[in-house]
Amino acid sequence: MEILIEREDLISLAISVLCGSIIGFEREYNNKSAGFRTVILICLGSTIFTLVSKHAPGSGDRIAANIITGIGFIGAGVIFKDKLSVLGLTTAAVIWTAAGVGMLTGIGYHMLAICITFFTVISLSLFGNISYILDLLKHSKALTLTFKNTDLNNLARVEEIIKNNKVKSKRSTMNKSNGQIYVTLIIKGNEKQFVKLYEALIREESVTDFY
Repeated sequence: MEILIEREDLISLAISVLCGSIIGFEREYNNKSAGFRTVILICLGSTIFTLVSKHAPGSGDRIAANIITGIGFIGAGVIFKDKLSVLGLTTAAVIWTAAGVGMLTGIGYHMLAICITFFTVISLSLFGNISYILDLLKHSKALTLTFKNTDLNNLARVEEIIKNNKVKSKRSTMNKSNGQIYVTLIIKGNEKQFVKLYEALIREESVTDFY
């Protein structure tokens, strides 16, 4: 069987690597979990499977759907949740976008793929600064605390600590179980104030857990 390499396919692969490199460089520069090589391979892999679907009549829709499903699993793998926050959502979204760029190059929409690549990098850079500004604004979040005993003076002391850190608080729920008190407070402040508050709560011996 004669193997023919079409010029258009080589152009698609080259542009896919270029677009993946641009997005990957931004991720690597900011020390994210999906860095330079990972984003390139995601973009390139999506292009390869799109080219396969183009040269395999009747299987295009099925292969494209499987690309989306597979990228969903990869994206889920970079998301981490702890008690205070969820990490990796932006990286997962970048992986999804890079796959979309790769699929665009695979079907020959090269200029659109390049435009979306630059829009992606601009969004990541610009919106990162906007997120920093938003962190300076006051907002509300729930803070759940576990006290090592049922002494309500401990709760009063913690509320005083919150007040001293210039954070407003309001009791939401309070219950008792196994000799401990569990309290959920609605606190309002900016991220800088929250960080200082968390540091103070870590030093508070009466609090065994908070999130």
